[in-house]
Amino acid sequence: MIQHAYIRPFGFVPGPQAEHGNAIRLAGGMVYASRFAVILRQAKEQGGEVVDRWLAAPDTMAQVLGQLPDDVAGDAEAQWTNLTLAHPALELGARTIRLDQPQVTGILNVTPDSFSDGGSFDSADAAREHAAAMVEAGASIIDVGGESTRPGAKPVWEGDEIARVVPAIEACAAMGAAVSVDTRKAAVMEAAIEAGAALVNDVSGLTHDSRAAEVVARAGVPVVLMHAPGSGEDLHEGGDYANVVFDVFDTLRARRDAALEAGIEARNILLDPGIGFGKSLAENLALINALPLFHALGHPLLLGASRKRMIGALSNEAEANARLGGSVTLAVKGMDAGVQLHRVHDVPETVQARNVWRGLRDAALTDFGDLPD
Repeated sequence: MIQHAYIRPFGFVPGPQAEHGNAIRLAGGMVYASRFAVILRQAKEQGGEVVDRWLAAPDTMAQVLGQLPDDVAGDAEAQWTNLTLAHPALELGARTIRLDQPQVTGILNVTPDSFSDGGSFDSADAAREHAAAMVEAGASIIDVGGESTRPGAKPVWEGDEIARVVPAIEACAAMGAAVSVDTRKAAVMEAAIEAGAALVNDVSGLTHDSRAAEVVARAGVPVVLMHAPGSGEDLHEGGDYANVVFDVFDTLRARRDAALEAGIEARNILLDPGIGFGKSLAENLALINALPLFHALGHPLLLGASRKRMIGALSNEAEANARLGGSVTLAVKGMDAGVQLHRVHDVPETVQARNVWRGLRDAALTDFGDLPD
C-alpha cells in the first residue's frame, strides 16, 4: 500500500515568546506556528483515506515523526525542515523582492474578456496608466496577462497574445517595475522575457506547452507553478478529488519535481494552489484554510483569490467588480498563513491591509514583555 505523510500547521501565536520559544517561524516570514497535525493517508489511487493522525509541537515533532513508516519518514522529515525554510529574495531584473514579508502583485489584464476587468486596459495608454498607478500604490510586481483563463473562455492564438502582452511589458519595464507574464505558451514566454518580463506565471504548471519548461530553464527566471486539474484547453475540467487539500499538495509536488528535472533551479520555483480552477466553493474554502500546509513543499507561495467566484457565492452573488471586501479578507487570510505573494486587482486596498497587518505583527513581537524568562 502506497502512503503519503503531510505536516499541517494549525496552531498559531503572535510570536515565539508566547510559547516560551516552542514555536517555529513559518517559511522565514512573520507568522509563528506552535501546533501541527502529522497526517498519514493512502495514495489517491488507493482511495486517499486518512490512515492515522498525530498532534505535535516543535519539541515533540521528532518523536512523532519516529512513529511513521520507513517509506514516508524521510519525506516527512524534509517537510518539517521546509516549514522553517527562509526563502531568498526574488531577483527580478533590477528589482529585489524580499520574501520575509507579504508582497502584493498587481494584475494587468490586457484582454477584452477577462472575468473582472476585460477590455478596461487593452489599450496601450490605459495599460500604462494602470500599471503606473499600481506601482505607485505599492505593488511589488506587475503581472501582465493576454489570455483569459476563466471558465468557458476561448483560447487565444499565441501571435495575438504576444501582440497584447509585449507592449504592456515593455511599458512596465521602462518605468522600472518588476514584471511577470501570465501565460502557458512557450512562444509567449520567450517574447515576454525578451521584452523585460523577469518571472513566468503559468496557470497550467508547465503542462500546457511541451517547450515551456525548457524556455524557463534556459532563461533562468523564476516560475509560478499553479494547480489546475485540466490537461487540455480547459484548465477547469477534471476536478475529481479524494481530498482536495492533499491531492493539490501531491500534484504541486509532482509539478515541482518535473520542473527540477527539466533544469529549473529550486530557488526559482514558486507554487500556487489554483483557487477557483476546477474546484467547488467547499474545495476552495478548504484550500484557503489549509494554506500553511503548502509551505512543507519548500517553495514560496502565491495566492490568487482576488475577485474570484467564491466571493460572489458567499455574498449574494455580488458581481466581480463588487468583491473588494471579500478579496481583502482572503488576502489577509493568506498573510496569516505566511503566503509570500498576493496577486490582486485592488492594489491600494490590499497594500493598506498588508501594512496594517505588518504593524500588528511587529508589535506582537514585544507585547509579551510581562512573561517570565
